[in-house]
Amino acid sequence: MLQSISVERTTTPKPKPQANELGFGKYFTDHMFIMEYEPDPGWHRPRIVPYQPISLDPSAKTFHYGQTVFEGLKAYRTAEQKIQIFRPRMNIRRLNLSNERLCIPPLHEKTVLEALMQLLRIDRDWIPFEPGTSLYIRPFVIATEPALGVAPSRHYRFIIILSPVGAYYSEGVHPISIHVESRYVRAVAGGVGNAKTGGNYAASLKSQEEASRRGCAQVLWLDGTYRKYVEEVGSMNVFFRIEDTVVTPALTGSFLEGVIRDSVIRILDHWNIAVQERPISIDEVVRAHRAGSLKEIFGTGTAAVISPVGELHWQGEKLTVGDGTAGALSAKLYDTLTGIQTGRLPDPFEWMEEVGD
Repeated sequence: MLQSISVERTTTPKPKPQANELGFGKYFTDHMFIMEYEPDPGWHRPRIVPYQPISLDPSAKTFHYGQTVFEGLKAYRTAEQKIQIFRPRMNIRRLNLSNERLCIPPLHEKTVLEALMQLLRIDRDWIPFEPGTSLYIRPFVIATEPALGVAPSRHYRFIIILSPVGAYYSEGVHPISIHVESRYVRAVAGGVGNAKTGGNYAASLKSQEEASRRGCAQVLWLDGTYRKYVEEVGSMNVFFRIEDTVVTPALTGSFLEGVIRDSVIRILDHWNIAVQERPISIDEVVRAHRAGSLKEIFGTGTAAVISPVGELHWQGEKLTVGDGTAGALSAKLYDTLTGIQTGRLPDPFEWMEEVGD
């Protein structure tokens, strides 16, 4: 049942940054959404309030046992000044899948969507309109019960914050170099790799630091059991174009089912391009490279949408993908997805949801 959302508007609106100052996740809008959970009455007190710090007891379980989940999605402003969100219902469903894995009570999906729509209506002036810009949306849940002891919390807080973000590719889409990780493991099947929870990202930091020292932008993760099968790139899903077939790792429960991943698969099907979801080993990738059949590699994620890979660093060797530039398919997918998101292209899949007045 939908609950009435109370609204408290700020009396001290913040100055808005210029588009060239935005970057990613540095600025936040004037308002936020909050809702609490207790066993009785469940999720309650949905409200929009001025953006502000939150106060938690030092013994709150989120600090000690990592019981927290989050999501990431975007809203866009079209040339006609309409505000629309890209596939929010899939993000909300995925948030509840993460909740289930972390023993967090499920959120009512219609309540979350209505809260998001209302928050966007209030802070719509924060949505930038310059090419490549958007409004990043971060819903998250934290365990707030003030008690030590390894057991699910009985109290939670659900929050949505908004952040205007700049163009990911301010000077055009440029391929990145990635380091293939063979020492560290991010997650394994049966763990929490397919949940969007903070611990997964903490587990990736050490390897990301080492990749940066090697001059690489991202890490290509291999499976935690055999250190053989490709899983994902950094916080993105990964695709390989081998000859005329696109291959992406099958979902095994050890990495996230990306919204952009699903969108790319559906677009490729729509274009009648062969796409396979199956295990693919790093050895197969290297063999395809040596045979000249590895045409493109690209990552998919909310922040970059499509991120072409120009170079793989594997066992001390640098393998250039194609001619090292963004491939034709990567570029077409990027233009298509961003065109749908910003209203420049038709939306045959009905992915965009308009916020309205």
